[in-house]
Amino acid sequence: MKIMKKILSYIILTSMVFGLVGCSPSGALKDKDKLMIVTTIFPEYDWVREILGEEIENVELIMLLDTGVDLHSFQPTAQDIANIAVCDVFIYVGGESDGWVDDALAEATNKDMKVINLLDVLGNDVKEEETIEGMEVEEDEGDDEEAEYDEHVWLSLRNAEVLVKKISEIISEVDPEHKSVYETNSNAYIEKLNSLDKDYQAAVNEGTKDTIVFGDRFPFRYMVDDYGLNYYAAFAGCSAETEASFETIVFLSDKLDELSLDSIFVIENSNEDIAKTIIENTKSKNQQILKINSMQGVTSKDVEDGVTYISIMENNLEVLRTALK
Repeated sequence: MKIMKKILSYIILTSMVFGLVGCSPSGALKDKDKLMIVTTIFPEYDWVREILGEEIENVELIMLLDTGVDLHSFQPTAQDIANIAVCDVFIYVGGESDGWVDDALAEATNKDMKVINLLDVLGNDVKEEETIEGMEVEEDEGDDEEAEYDEHVWLSLRNAEVLVKKISEIISEVDPEHKSVYETNSNAYIEKLNSLDKDYQAAVNEGTKDTIVFGDRFPFRYMVDDYGLNYYAAFAGCSAETEASFETIVFLSDKLDELSLDSIFVIENSNEDIAKTIIENTKSKNQQILKINSMQGVTSKDVEDGVTYISIMENNLEVLRTALK
């Protein structure tokens, strides 16, 4: 499955590149008087907005995944490839879902482009995808493929602090005239992230529970590891599975009973079917379903409505408090 996904990405990307060669649109895409920054996902986009501050008026900032499509199923358009080719700074996650990026960068016409790979920035702090007790196992797991890394690094506020600092440094290199502005903005933003991190730790310390259960994919491993929480889930964070086996349903139902948990988590855009089935198989059958946002479905409309990385993480904190009390 993983190999086929990479092959498909390459075929689609190659056809796009050939199309671009014929129409040569890149010269019309970029305003030469503006810095151009392309990001793949919402957290990167929002961090850059915070770093730029008022200077955003002088920057062309683009978020590729702005229609609510999941990182794991995203395929770039010809316009996306063209924008990457000419931009000054390109920021992407760097996991398996970004298998198309290397080929896109190979076609770049701006040879001075700065590229930021989030996983590379975090280095040894990046975690391998894990399968724990009770979790559905992908059909191709257990073979000799390379280790798959958990891509959801943005869901750790502590990772976010490191990444914001690095992004600020790179933007300052490209636009040294406004370096002091970017440093001031990023330092102020990092203080907000640090304060929210402390609020998360306080909520965990004050809670009466230390385990959460997901009737869904689980992209929050970085978050639970930050605060010493335990978890059980139907699927790993990058899983493509949508159906849970009877064994997984029963296991998670038993965990809710065993740990006296009165809630179960799902991520945004979930149909909640698996979570409801898990609840139906518990003794009390009255657990509440809590929705927590992994920021994988944020749209340009959400951005226009004022959604920010901080606001989502604050909402997630309140959801977590409810589960742990």
